[in-house]
Amino acid sequence: MGKQLESITPDLQRFIAQQKIFFVGTAATKGRVNISPKGTDSFRVIDPNTVVWLNLTGSGNETAAHVLRNNRMTILFCAFEGKPLILRLYGTARIYHPRDRTYHDYSNLFPENAGARQIIEMEVDLVQTSCGMAVPFMDFKEERTTLTTWAEKQGKEGIEAYWEKKNSVSIDGFETHIFKDA
Repeated sequence: MGKQLESITPDLQRFIAQQKIFFVGTAATKGRVNISPKGTDSFRVIDPNTVVWLNLTGSGNETAAHVLRNNRMTILFCAFEGKPLILRLYGTARIYHPRDRTYHDYSNLFPENAGARQIIEMEVDLVQTSCGMAVPFMDFKEERTTLTTWAEKQGKEGIEAYWEKKNSVSIDGFETHIFKDA
């Protein structure tokens, strides 16, 4: 059934590359636990113990607020087609913004997206697989383009105004530092 590994194996890396959705879990020491679904072509395995993902503009910025206070993170993948599998990556994360050199070092790994606001790097210290036999089969239809279309229409200034209004502070009142370093 389940296994615990020290790193991402080549087979698991291929599984990750085929997934259309993943979930990110974070929590500060106080406040709410956040679980965010993520889609699009936004996840990369850098090496067996390092992953990065492109964080797109959303209605909130809980992940960033939490990582600044407690950098633990869990990423979850589920097989919705084919052989059943649940994959969890556990580790610690760092956030890079467009003002950071590392953001630009990683940004070329992803398709350009007007809604990109951060790149999150996670050092993986535990990989866990489990059966996933109760996860339903689901067919992928297509990517949603609503966020990309909206972000392109906003332009850089509109996106930054949105970040100021909706992405600067978490629902628990924690700063996200989207415009300034911590």
